[in-house]
Amino acid sequence: MAMDAAAEVDHLAAERAAARFDVEEMKVAWAGSRHAVDVADRMARLVASDPVFRKDNRTMLSRKDLFKDTLRKAAHAWRRIVELRLTEEEANLLRLYVDQPGYVDLHWGMFVPAIKGQGTEEQQQKWLPLAYKFQIIGCYAQTELGHGSNVQGLETTATFDPKTDEFVIHSPTLTSSKWWPGGLGKASTHAVVYARLITEGKDYGIHGFIVQLRSLVDHSPLPGVTLGDIGGKFGSGAYNSMDNGVLQFDHVRIPRDQMLMRLSQVTREGKYVHSDVPKQLLYGTMVFVRQSIVADASKALSRAVCIAVRYSAIRKQFGSQDGGPETQVLNYKTQQSRLFPLLASAYAFRFVGDWLNWLYTDVTQKLEAKDFSTLQEAHACTAGLKAVTTSVTAVARILMKTVSQLASGKQPVGTMAYMGKVQYLMQCKCAVNTAEDWLNPVAIQEAFEARALRMVVNCAQNVSQASSQEEGFYERSPDLLEAAVAHIQLIIVTKFIEKVQQDIPGDGVKEQLQNLCNVYALYILHKHLGDFLATGCITPKQGALANEQVRPNAVALVDAFNHTDHYLGSVLGRYDGNVYPALYEEAWKDPLNETVVPEGYHEYLRPLLKQQLKLSSRL
Repeated sequence: MAMDAAAEVDHLAAERAAARFDVEEMKVAWAGSRHAVDVADRMARLVASDPVFRKDNRTMLSRKDLFKDTLRKAAHAWRRIVELRLTEEEANLLRLYVDQPGYVDLHWGMFVPAIKGQGTEEQQQKWLPLAYKFQIIGCYAQTELGHGSNVQGLETTATFDPKTDEFVIHSPTLTSSKWWPGGLGKASTHAVVYARLITEGKDYGIHGFIVQLRSLVDHSPLPGVTLGDIGGKFGSGAYNSMDNGVLQFDHVRIPRDQMLMRLSQVTREGKYVHSDVPKQLLYGTMVFVRQSIVADASKALSRAVCIAVRYSAIRKQFGSQDGGPETQVLNYKTQQSRLFPLLASAYAFRFVGDWLNWLYTDVTQKLEAKDFSTLQEAHACTAGLKAVTTSVTAVARILMKTVSQLASGKQPVGTMAYMGKVQYLMQCKCAVNTAEDWLNPVAIQEAFEARALRMVVNCAQNVSQASSQEEGFYERSPDLLEAAVAHIQLIIVTKFIEKVQQDIPGDGVKEQLQNLCNVYALYILHKHLGDFLATGCITPKQGALANEQVRPNAVALVDAFNHTDHYLGSVLGRYDGNVYPALYEEAWKDPLNETVVPEGYHEYLRPLLKQQLKLSSRL
């Protein structure tokens, strides 16, 4: 076995040696800067070397033990952050590499941003220091048992009582129970709760409220608060470390000043007052959350692809009929057709995620200057990109609005600027005559622009023929969904092309990124070939010319993700390729192998076997 293992390790080293680019420079392209690579390296090593953060036994723990282990790791991570005086960037990376979903994800990812975005300066000064020091633990209680994406349909109520200057938070129905918020089940002491604001007998719609859920003395639920964990999720040892929760309120009272009041207020007398800040500012928090989800989708996909590519390079199966060596699984065209588009997608999602991060920063700066001009586009882009990178979407309204304004001469901007070329794109024919023509970024981008625009225009025309716009949206929702997907895929391709066109150092790095960009774009083209053909952007012959060219650099490309073995958490994807001995050793660690004779043998197996022996002796 030792000789076989050595051969596999040497084989993986040979794959790396054959790479046609500098892996270290590709790491910089992936991470964004040498500084980002260095910080990630330090934090990854810090986590991997700390025995508290071990995770090889995670799938063997019971749900209760897994949750306790998550609490222990979160507390230890916080101690290390404080002791080492880590920066915010370093602390975020440390939590990333701990790689165990828990309450801190929602505390930092949604509770704190909600207060930052929707709280007044006074509310931020009161609540954020408590959150930053973990003197309170927060979550984000929006989704209900009966309502998720339809926020306006939420049923939880917050009724103002002018006699006591308090809001009464109440769950009037079973379906109004808050359902799924991470961190809610067992850990959180507070939540930003979204409820229907009612004052002077009028319903003013959904607003946010800071509500204490548990005692800061003994962590027990406060009077009128019923809450707990919603149970196990699919996948042993995966998201089961998170205490997703259920929450009900029975006329729970909170002070009036715990309504998040940056956008609107309720006076001491019960009058509802709008601030001069547009209600769209609520989107600011969701823009942040969605760009984080896109980044997380890229990380998750890159981990999966890294494991699959490395193991496919190690694993051999079948071969020539004359007794020659078996073939690497990675050399089979069917495996390449599955893996390489996903490899390209990981890079595509990473680069569009970087752009979204820039977009969020830009929008935030403009909001502070009371400039809301880009907020609607940012909301739509982040919603769509979050959905496409996680497989669901709906962003069509802004597309329909933009198309409807073209006739007035208003020029679209940002990610919809291509719609300003409406006359050209509605008539253009893709100039592709050979397979090599598909490697031209101009041809690729133009095909995607023409497809997206023609689908949007067709939808707009069909919606306009309905008795009302809402009826048109309802009747044409499947077409609108596809048009929105086409627009978002155009954004991803465009940002990938822009990344490739940057001044990227390192021999061969730009070429390999261009190859990946081509693979991603042509994968999408093949997947949605019907759309491209139906809208007349390309011909069937042009669609058949697209091909692939990633194989020689596959292992090096996943090495550039710079994932440690600890972070990957996979014997099959380990960097050194020493798969089979490690897999053999891991098998013996399973609790079932703690005894040679299994528990239950004397009760169940032995009587059964003895019975069979008696029967056979009678025959």
